[in-house]
Amino acid sequence: MAKISDNTEIALPLRNIISMIAGASLATWAYFGIVERLNTIETNYTMMNADVSQNTEFRIKWPRGEMGSLPADSEQFMLIEHLATELEKLTTEIESGQAPFDQQQKLTLEFYEKRIKGLEEAHEKIRNDIMDMVHDMNGMKKTNGH
Repeated sequence: MAKISDNTEIALPLRNIISMIAGASLATWAYFGIVERLNTIETNYTMMNADVSQNTEFRIKWPRGEMGSLPADSEQFMLIEHLATELEKLTTEIESGQAPFDQQQKLTLEFYEKRIKGLEEAHEKIRNDIMDMVHDMNGMKKTNGH
């Protein structure tokens, strides 16, 4: 049996020693690279998890008004209230028959009324003329109501 002590000599070729040093260096570099990659992934996961929880809180609390509101929202709410009041006034006026209307609209309606009356009169005249022609062709006696 060989005696091993701190003075025991081992003979290794230089290329084996260099290979062992290179292997140990490569293993150390790979280990720290993996650890760094895991740390990066864990940090990203922690940050995303915090963002998701804040997003969930925002999604739930914002519609309830628990997180305040934007100035633009307040302005829109005031405009909506104003429009609702105006709508109520107009609805009341329409139901009571006192709705305001545009002068142009009034003129347009009067024009259409005149045109419709003229068309009705022309239609009645044409109808009477056709009935007269039918009676003349058949030798029938004309009546007042045609």
